[in-house]
Amino acid sequence: MNRKWTAIVPAIFGIMLTVSACGKEDAPTFTGSITEEPTYQDSLNVISPTAYNNVRGLKVEPGAYISIIGRESGSAYWKEIKRGALQAAVDLNGALGYTGDDEVKVTYNAPEDVENIDEQVNLLDEELARYPDALGIASIDAEACKVQFDLATENGIPIIALDSGNSYQGIQCTIKTDNAEAAKTGAYKLSDEMEDEGSVLLLVHDSKSASSLERLNSFKSEIEENHPGVSITETLYLDKMDDMKKEIAEDKNKSKKEDEKKITSEDLNDTDVVAYYLEKHPDIKGCFGTNITATQLGLKTLKQEDKIKDVILMGFDAGKEQLDALKSGDIKGLVVQNPFGIGYASVIAASRSILESGNEAEVNTGYIWVTGDNLEEESIQNMLYQ
Repeated sequence: MNRKWTAIVPAIFGIMLTVSACGKEDAPTFTGSITEEPTYQDSLNVISPTAYNNVRGLKVEPGAYISIIGRESGSAYWKEIKRGALQAAVDLNGALGYTGDDEVKVTYNAPEDVENIDEQVNLLDEELARYPDALGIASIDAEACKVQFDLATENGIPIIALDSGNSYQGIQCTIKTDNAEAAKTGAYKLSDEMEDEGSVLLLVHDSKSASSLERLNSFKSEIEENHPGVSITETLYLDKMDDMKKEIAEDKNKSKKEDEKKITSEDLNDTDVVAYYLEKHPDIKGCFGTNITATQLGLKTLKQEDKIKDVILMGFDAGKEQLDALKSGDIKGLVVQNPFGIGYASVIAASRSILESGNEAEVNTGYIWVTGDNLEEESIQNMLYQ
């Protein structure tokens, strides 16, 4: 399997994130005065354009405040984004010689639950009340924060987007994976594993964010245009689970006798929903999750329903559970993104916005395809986050 980071211009890259760096919550240290490259540099080298992989020339005023708001606080993926953002702050302050009150302050806040739009909006309100010099946000709902964005613009607070795009016209820069290319890779890898024949259950992390829609549309286009023997039987959105539970409860109750206890939507969990559609379509041969949560849901359901050997599972991101499933063969392949690079480049873009030095419309942070066959290779191991 080729070890290829996919960026704006295809290229072969070397070692990515080091295992020793993954998941650390300790404050990072500045390495700018040391000739040896820091362990995280290879995850920055893949960022395109290259202006977003370093702090050179960013003469931000002392005491500047950059606020980064993510979609979630608890998963390995978002912890790695936070780590990248905080490392950029350390490097920036080290390069400028700032200490104490003069330091550029970078904060990361996010909802505890990835789909909690209300909590993210509340966090955005709180951060805007602190009047940051720049703000970066990974919007759960691309349309939900227009009022807050208008307020930020009125107060001269530049906004960048990270991880997922945003439809707001005032966004100055978007830092993310090439979602369309990554999902296309997932679609043809799954089709190839299915020998270009059979039906697919597609699990999509939400129905509103730009990242989910980009991945969904690209996955579908690749299947429709290049794999005529493969079909997408069902597309399930994780933020629509409550509605599906109601529909499933109603359907199941139709077959119950009058004296039998009726079930309610509260009696069902997310795995019950996926299991319902697996039972409804027994010919499903492949399953794909568009983020870590969706992929883990597919894994949990297939194992619970004893279908893990019958349905080929692939998806996004590299949590511990998924890596274990790669080793056992329960998952056949994963699109692994570069969250450290996303966090780091977001602070660079925010700094450029503060300095009014101009930003690219989009910054590509790359991804890699990981399978059980290449999992143990050093260049793969060095970029996994758990």
